[in-house]
Amino acid sequence: MSDKSPVIVDLKFIPDEVDAALIGAFPGRDIINLANPAHADRDLSGIDYAVVWNPSLDLFSRAPDLKVLFSGGAGVDHILKLPGLPDVPLVRFVDRSLTTRMSEWVVMQCLLHLRQHRAYEARAKKHVWEDLIQPEAADITVGVMGLGVLGQDAIRKLSTMGFKTVGWSRSKKHIEGTETFDGDQLDAFLAKTDFLVGLLPLTDDTRGIFNAELFSRLSRKGAFGAPVFINGGRGGSQVESDIVAALEKGVLHAASLDVFEKEPLSKDSPFWEMDNVYVTPHVAASSDVKALFAHVQQQIDRLESGQPLQHLVDREAGY
Repeated sequence: MSDKSPVIVDLKFIPDEVDAALIGAFPGRDIINLANPAHADRDLSGIDYAVVWNPSLDLFSRAPDLKVLFSGGAGVDHILKLPGLPDVPLVRFVDRSLTTRMSEWVVMQCLLHLRQHRAYEARAKKHVWEDLIQPEAADITVGVMGLGVLGQDAIRKLSTMGFKTVGWSRSKKHIEGTETFDGDQLDAFLAKTDFLVGLLPLTDDTRGIFNAELFSRLSRKGAFGAPVFINGGRGGSQVESDIVAALEKGVLHAASLDVFEKEPLSKDSPFWEMDNVYVTPHVAASSDVKALFAHVQQQIDRLESGQPLQHLVDREAGY
């Protein structure tokens, strides 16, 4: 047996995808995939590393000697709330593939709303040939809340498509060609925003931030007369009853939602039936599992060679 510490894998991802990605992963180490029934009663003491996403609630009692936890995604709020979470470094997943997937989703949603895809789809089902007045990307200002790696990349790609962009974050960020706002400048940011994109981490400050009061402060001067809300960040940042009410009253023109207060989204949620809402099942930035394992291996190599870990989570800040 190798003298290298094994790696625990506890990921609620597509099982076949995880199994395929594990082939050749973590060379020289024993891999304990807890999705495999053979490991149900495995002794996990003395193991240094675990890669987790919605892990088993008894993981930390079963693995009391962990030295580092690796998140299977960019978000870590669900991990920070886990009972018995050990006081060890927590590393979030940062990778080109994850960033690119999120930007693709954001750009796609903006284009679907811009090009009135749902309206044309409805007409096509009725065999109706009708042209609608069509704004172009340059007529729309997309405001991105959350200017980390994901937010900044989304802005770059939206700008390439011709959208005007603005951004807001808790602390000041500088993005070439984009006006940015921070802290108490939220009102000024919202007043310029036709399409609002949420890419915020979930913290005490951001919980429920996308609510009726915030929606009322968005620009109503855009091409559609009311703003569009697009959330690919965290479900806990939105108040879903407020979104429904805003859509029904015309405060919001439309929405795209990839994340929800409770997941999976309940079958009786009104979002499923709303003609002006796109629903996706928390897949905007689905992790590339092979890239995730390569990222974890890189961080383990750094740690074991005396280098500092990267992408550490600040538990006090929540991201």
